[in-house]
Amino acid sequence: MTERQEELLNEEVVNEETTVEEPSIFTEEKTDNVNSAEEELQKLRAEVDEKENKYLRLHADFENYKRRALLDQQSLMTYRAQSLVTDLLPVLDNFERALQVEATDEQTASLKQGMEMVYRLLVEAVKKEGVEEIPALGEQFDPNVHQAVMQESDDSKPSNEVLQEFQKGYKLKDRVIRPSMVKVNE
Repeated sequence: MTERQEELLNEEVVNEETTVEEPSIFTEEKTDNVNSAEEELQKLRAEVDEKENKYLRLHADFENYKRRALLDQQSLMTYRAQSLVTDLLPVLDNFERALQVEATDEQTASLKQGMEMVYRLLVEAVKKEGVEEIPALGEQFDPNVHQAVMQESDDSKPSNEVLQEFQKGYKLKDRVIRPSMVKVNE
C-alpha cells in the first residue's frame, strides 16, 4: 500500500471510533419539532379549507344575486306598461259604452265614426304592449280569469258556463290585470 492509502485508512478507523451517538434529548427535541410542525400544518390546512368554503359560498351567493337581478329586470321590462294599461282600461270601457249608443242624425254618426277610429287606435296601442282580452262568453268559468258576480240557472247550457259578461277582463302577457265580471250558469 502506498503511504497515502495508509493515511486514509487510519483516518477512517479514527472516524469510526470517534463517532458518538446523539443524546436522546436531541431526538426528543426533533420529534417535538416535527409534531408541532405537523400540528401547524394541519391548522393551516383547516384554515385554507375554511377560507375556500367561505369563498365558494360567497361565489354562489353572488351568482344567485346576479340571476335574481336579471329575472327582476326581465320582469320589469315585460310588465313595464302594467300601470298605464290598468289606468287605460276604464277609458276603453267608456269608449265601448259610448259606441253602443245609436246615432240618430248625420252629425252624431260622424262623431261616432271619429270615436270608433280613436277607440281602434287605442286598442291597437295596448295590443302592441301585449294586452289581450280574456274570452268569457260561452267559456267554462275559470276563477283565475273570471269573477262571478251572479249565478243563473239555464237548463239548456252546461253547468259553470259563462252566460253573460258585464265587464271585459284583460291580460298583460301572461298576467291577469283585470278579471272578467261574469254571470255563471249553476
